[in-house]
Amino acid sequence: MKAQETDRLQYERRLWSEGVRFVAGVDEAGRGPLAGPVVAAAVVFFTGDHIAGIRDSKKLTAKQRESFFPVILRRAAASAVGTVSEKEIDRIDILQATYEAMRQALSGLGIEPAHVLVDGYPIPGLAIPQTALIGGDDLSMSIAAASIVAKVTRDRMMVEFDRLFPQYGFAKHKGYGTRDHALALRRFGPCPIHRKSFTFKQDLT
Repeated sequence: MKAQETDRLQYERRLWSEGVRFVAGVDEAGRGPLAGPVVAAAVVFFTGDHIAGIRDSKKLTAKQRESFFPVILRRAAASAVGTVSEKEIDRIDILQATYEAMRQALSGLGIEPAHVLVDGYPIPGLAIPQTALIGGDDLSMSIAAASIVAKVTRDRMMVEFDRLFPQYGFAKHKGYGTRDHALALRRFGPCPIHRKSFTFKQDLT
C-alpha cells in the first residue's frame, strides 16, 4: 500500500526536482450524467506534501471523499473549481464544456502554476506547460485530489437540485442514467437542469 501511495507522487516529484514549485492537478466530475453541470477542480500542493490514501475519487466511498475534502482544502497551496451549466453544455457540447470548466478552475487558483497535470487529454488553449495522463486520477496525487474536490462539489450541488426537483432523485443518483432516473423522466419529462443534448436509452419493460 505504501509503495502505491508513493507512486502517486512520481510526476509531482520529478517536476519538483526540476525546480517547478507549483504543480496543479486538474480533473472533472459530471461528464456522463443526464442532468446538472460539469465541474472541474484544480489543486496545487506545496513541494513535497503528501496526503496518504488519496486516490481516484471513483475508488472511494462518498464518506471517504467527504472526509478527504476538507483535508485537501486545508493542506493545498491553492485550489479552485470551475463550473459549466447544462445549458452551456448543450450549446458547446460536453467535451468543450469540460475543457472550459478546467480552464476556469486553473484561472481561479490565485497563483499561476508552472506545470499542469491533467487527467485524460491535453486542455486546448492552455499557455501553461501540461502533462496529460490517461487514468491520471489514480496516477497522480494532485489529480486525485482534484477529482475528489470536483466530485464532492458537484455531488453537493446535485443534493441542492434535489430540493428543487425532488421527483427525480438527484440526491441519490446525482443525475446519472439510472433506472429510477429513467422512470422519473418518463413520468415527469425533463426539468430545467436536464441536458437537452443528451439522450438516454434503457429498457424499462
